[in-house]
Amino acid sequence: MTVFGRIKASLGAIAQAVFSGRAALHLDVRNWYHVECFGPDGKLKWADITHNLVMNVGLDEYLQRIWKSSAFTASDFIGLTDDTPTIVAGDTMASHVGWVEAQGYTEATREAFTPGTVASQSVDNSASKASFSINATDTIGGIFACDNSTKGGTTGILLGAAAFSGGDKSVANLDTLNVTVTSTAASP
Repeated sequence: MTVFGRIKASLGAIAQAVFSGRAALHLDVRNWYHVECFGPDGKLKWADITHNLVMNVGLDEYLQRIWKSSAFTASDFIGLTDDTPTIVAGDTMASHVGWVEAQGYTEATREAFTPGTVASQSVDNSASKASFSINATDTIGGIFACDNSTKGGTTGILLGAAAFSGGDKSVANLDTLNVTVTSTAASP
């Protein structure tokens, strides 16, 4: 199962499954994005750590993956939002009126989320960060995760999204954005 998240503040997506009317399983999933922008000289220009809001359709997808999938094989992808995104739980890939996908990077598709080994109730992509090669001067306001690689596409499931915690960030041609996604789970 891929879930997204970690580092400082929290998203509290609480899932409850009730068995035989009495016992309940509580799962607290915390999702974080750590985004770093490097200039063409390789020097860090800025960094931001933000937590993820899991969309309603994303919560349904996570429950589907946990409880209904016998052999989970789906892939997930990272995308960028334009400036000053307004993200709400009802957003979907087909309808997210508070933000637009930023596409000013050279990669032909959204960047794959490639998680490492799950251990100690945590997983991240630090060994294979999502990396965007910026090819335009632009303002990036946040980040999102979905299950469709199509850059600018409006199909698939929007798993979660987040505005940068420090506000909009400027990028320029030849900058590189590296995104580490960390997800933790706990039984509260």
